[in-house]
Amino acid sequence: MTKTRFMHEHFRKILQRVKKTLRLSASDQQSQGVTEPLSLGDLPEECISLIISFTSPRDACVFALVSKTFESAVQSDIVWGKFIPPEYESLLSRSQHFSSKKELFFALCDESVLINVSKKDLWIEKATGKRCMMLSASALNLSTHHTWKWITNPVSAWLETVPELLTTRWFEIRCRTNTRFLSPRTRYSVYIVFLKADICYGFAYVAMEAVVRMVGHELSESCRRYVCFHEAMEWQFLRRKNLVNPERREGGWMEIEIGEFFNEGAFRNNDEIEMSVSETTQRNKKRGLIIQGIESVLRKNPVMKCP
Repeated sequence: MTKTRFMHEHFRKILQRVKKTLRLSASDQQSQGVTEPLSLGDLPEECISLIISFTSPRDACVFALVSKTFESAVQSDIVWGKFIPPEYESLLSRSQHFSSKKELFFALCDESVLINVSKKDLWIEKATGKRCMMLSASALNLSTHHTWKWITNPVSAWLETVPELLTTRWFEIRCRTNTRFLSPRTRYSVYIVFLKADICYGFAYVAMEAVVRMVGHELSESCRRYVCFHEAMEWQFLRRKNLVNPERREGGWMEIEIGEFFNEGAFRNNDEIEMSVSETTQRNKKRGLIIQGIESVLRKNPVMKCP
């Protein structure tokens, strides 16, 4: 039996127990002459916690606003233990003590976990509990390494140094990573995160090919798109080239969505995802990009607040 089928079967049994509890309670009430209908809030708190654990962190925070009973049920380790990756102990970079599974969950959201000698940055997305990851620039295959120099990170971040592009005509960034660190059965968007140095040129009206695909699968048009690192582009050019434009993000960095993929596997699988951005045809001089890394995340969600 697959994990998905097992969870569905487990959830079905929970619902059966809930219905049985409601029927028994209803029978007791009828025998006592009570006619008020039962509600979910009449269930034992542990049962409510178990039901909520099959939702999502965002849903749990909504449930906490329903009543005091639900708020108390949401605090349970039963709920937040389901939202934490089962392999979280092997991902923690240092030994820490947490008073509850809820505290641990939000620590994994707010304080990213460094793995693989700081080449990967792994964290949990608050609203869904899904794992996200950034490959730092040191994990990327940068074209002709002598055309890059490592500088002190100009923006406060988890990396001390980042590469800055020197003058070159050949631009290519490639990387591969195993999808086992990401959540299974999840669609991810892939972004390259960058800055522009004080001296930056050669990227206006230049369409670069971006590819995101599973290794071993054929390269299709759905895996390929065109991006431009220059944000002030004429509308006619963008429409003609079907380019993806950069956007500013919090913290001073910029991002371009270079593609997406669906991660079907689970932890310990061997699927690899290949990502690249390149321009090798126009051969005009380029200089001044500062690369933080390539990020695999879910679609941007509104900020989630939880009691």
